[in-house]
Amino acid sequence: MAGLIPQSFIDEVLDRTDIVDIISSRVQLKKAGKNYSACCPFHEEKTPSFTVTQEKQFYHCFGCGASGNAIGFLMEYERLEFIEAIEYLAKNAGLKYPKQHQAPLVSRKNNVICTLFSLNPINFSELN
Repeated sequence: MAGLIPQSFIDEVLDRTDIVDIISSRVQLKKAGKNYSACCPFHEEKTPSFTVTQEKQFYHCFGCGASGNAIGFLMEYERLEFIEAIEYLAKNAGLKYPKQHQAPLVSRKNNVICTLFSLNPINFSELN
């Protein structure tokens, strides 16, 4: 049965993940000042409009609007579910994935909420 992922674990996974490492292993990035650029992997283009900001751990395509963090990138590029992306990044960071068993309906709802959270560039923990 799928479980809920504690927000603290998601935060730790993201803290230990370098988005440049994740994306550059799939897309050829070129250093452009303090950022990195490439042709977007999510649409056809000849002029690079895809930017990765290491400082903010965020990517954005000015052509198609794709944007997010390492979780969102893996979900879109590798076609992973939210939980699969977290498991991949946790393993990559040497973290053990904590599974808390919940009812399937609650888990599906949490998966949708977490997916929306990962695709939103706002860090909600900074709003407190």
